[in-house]
Amino acid sequence: MKNFVEELQWRGMLHDIMPGTEAQLLKETTTAYIGFDPTADSLHIGSLVQIILLMHLQKCGHKPIALIGGATGMIGDPSGKLDERNLLDEETLQKNINGVKAQLERFLDFSSNKDNAAELVNNYDWMKNLTFLEFARDIGKHITVNYMMSKESVKKRLSNESKVGMSFTEFTYQLVQGYDFLHLYNEKNCQLQIGGSDQWGNITTGTELVRRKSQGKAYALTCPLITKADGTKFGKTEEGNIWLDAKRTSPYKFYQYWFNASDTDAEKYIKIFTFLDKEKIKNLIKEHKETPHLRLLQKTIGKEVTIMTHGKEAYENALKASNILFGKSTANDLKSLDEQTFLDVFEGVPQAEISKTDLNIGIDIIEALNKKSSFLKSNSEARRALKENSISVNKEKVNDTTVLLKSDLIANKFILLQRGKKNYFLLKVV
Repeated sequence: MKNFVEELQWRGMLHDIMPGTEAQLLKETTTAYIGFDPTADSLHIGSLVQIILLMHLQKCGHKPIALIGGATGMIGDPSGKLDERNLLDEETLQKNINGVKAQLERFLDFSSNKDNAAELVNNYDWMKNLTFLEFARDIGKHITVNYMMSKESVKKRLSNESKVGMSFTEFTYQLVQGYDFLHLYNEKNCQLQIGGSDQWGNITTGTELVRRKSQGKAYALTCPLITKADGTKFGKTEEGNIWLDAKRTSPYKFYQYWFNASDTDAEKYIKIFTFLDKEKIKNLIKEHKETPHLRLLQKTIGKEVTIMTHGKEAYENALKASNILFGKSTANDLKSLDEQTFLDVFEGVPQAEISKTDLNIGIDIIEALNKKSSFLKSNSEARRALKENSISVNKEKVNDTTVLLKSDLIANKFILLQRGKKNYFLLKVV
């Protein structure tokens, strides 16, 4: 059996580990779980770290359980937060749960007949019929307020940093999460909970509950929270989160996030977000340092993670889209892009509207460059640029006899004008 802890250590994915955890994992197939918060109908790349931890666990022969917090999602985890989160209504929560469930099934093997096939559970299933009095009597009495107050997440919220204090709802969160661990320990022989380093307090409350309530032995393991070298938040751009849902973040933008990583971050990410072995990664880092301008690490991470998340075809399309701006491409390459990817590639490029009727007749290139678009200031500038052979339509050079037709449309909606290498303009059909 492959050593799960050793694998995490060399990849920089181990933060805290309870004594005895590694010995338990080496002794026998062990069931472990990670909780996923259904605050949206898609996970983002911050959650990818947790998914990859479960993937490593399964590859090492152990059994992963992915827990969706249908019940805890109604409360909100205070860990690492200074403000209380808005609570979700049941309809929104169910929509989010369905979205998260569909995504997790892309990464973990739930269908296998093997003993370590992954399982998906929702804590709402065992929390929905539990009354407050039952919870207070059977669970609450086993954990003291002193113990709960000693947790870092509680201390932080009660400090001067937080202006809102901490509600009773949030204070009890660690007990609810601890009850999840107890339930899975009793019902599924789950002996290990894994999470980010900010979850240590919640996880150890669970191990304590297992010890006190079931006289059992449970274990805890956390990974570091991923940070970026420049101090900005991992998984965020100016536009917001990088999502695992292609409708929220296109595969092109997803690939670009990894491609644009700094060299320092790329050295860290190649170990965390890919399943390449130690020797392969060592050689890639060495090669990258010799020729950093080739961005070998970034390209490798982008390829591995995009294929893992969206599939090979989506990766190839993302690469094709990337090459449109930064490499050689043809009109056929452009026309193979879907509308969203095309717009992502040419985000911020100025646009003008043209009518379908005009296209049916045909638009003279000089009229397109000036009167229809204002891309160039005058007809004479348009003629001069055409004479200099610096004008392209859909990445192909044109001359002053060119007429734009319906057949030139990309995604049945756009025509791309270009002067030189970097000046673009979009004509959009309305």
